[in-house]
Amino acid sequence: MGDGSARMPRPGSNGPGHGSSRATTASTSSGRGRWPHARHYAALDLGTNNCRLLIARPQGAGFAVVDAFSRIVRLGEGIATHGKLSDAAIERTIAALRVCADKLRKRNVALSRSVATEACRRASNGTAFIERVYRETGIALDIITAEEEARLAVLGCHALLEPGDGPALVFDIGGGSTELVLVGPGEEVPPILDWHSAPWGVVSLTEATARGDSPEARAAAYADMRARVRESFAPFAERLKAPPGRPRLLGTSGTVTTLASVHLGLAAYDRAVIDGLIVPVAAMRGVSAQLAGMSVAERSQVPCIGGERADLVVAGCAILETILDLWPAERLGIADRGIREGILRRLMQGQRT
Repeated sequence: MGDGSARMPRPGSNGPGHGSSRATTASTSSGRGRWPHARHYAALDLGTNNCRLLIARPQGAGFAVVDAFSRIVRLGEGIATHGKLSDAAIERTIAALRVCADKLRKRNVALSRSVATEACRRASNGTAFIERVYRETGIALDIITAEEEARLAVLGCHALLEPGDGPALVFDIGGGSTELVLVGPGEEVPPILDWHSAPWGVVSLTEATARGDSPEARAAAYADMRARVRESFAPFAERLKAPPGRPRLLGTSGTVTTLASVHLGLAAYDRAVIDGLIVPVAAMRGVSAQLAGMSVAERSQVPCIGGERADLVVAGCAILETILDLWPAERLGIADRGIREGILRRLMQGQRT
């Protein structure tokens, strides 16, 4: 790649995690899949925008993926206005969770854990939704705290951090919130030095910002997004100090993987190319500025964005640029891994409580 992008070597393993965990023993009476004697584990992450499932088996010091599922459900759509999950969002999400439940039944899953994040934390009917999901799909969702969400994300992706002796910033831009985690150097799991959760993700920030289709309106909306995010980051920014040497930065989210795909000019998303990629910060700022200046219709024609992400990606750009202001790194590591992988690490290490 002659554009300054690089790749990190594939990691072999992650160390132990932190915090609480509730694991669920799944039925093994149905189809046992390709590896009849393997012990399979599953992790489901239900966010404000996406529903993601990962089923894996231990392999060496890490694991091998057996099955996966991802669908944009926009569970948190409208929460900022109404304070609760809408009927349409609930139906979309339960339909996706039924697919997940079917996959879990068809695999030889020994242990699984399913978590819900910001949308269910904020919604007045979040608990009722969790109860309905269990009745209709058999999936028991834990509503986890923002702190545990941050810790799981770090556990799942920290192996992609560039080597270095100083602290590094790891971030996860979600649908309803953004987690910032300052980690210290560590050979296995880096210690968490500080963390911050901001109430802005791609869905919540998009819904909170007035939009228009003229170039002037788009510029004003982007400036408004940046100001809102900057204000929400302020308490964390006051505590941060620029590290000596070269600051390290790692992002995990649909925003960074999408923007990295646009940066490379991919015709279709390719995880094998994106996961572990290292991109110049200047290039990511350039892509962000380019997308922020486009109309929704124009963004929908960009490969790897399409109609599903065209209205949300600009909010992700605004959050990312504000993070880049906060931490003066020259390179950004890209991770297509996070919470689900963190859950799997915990389960495979026997951390069930």
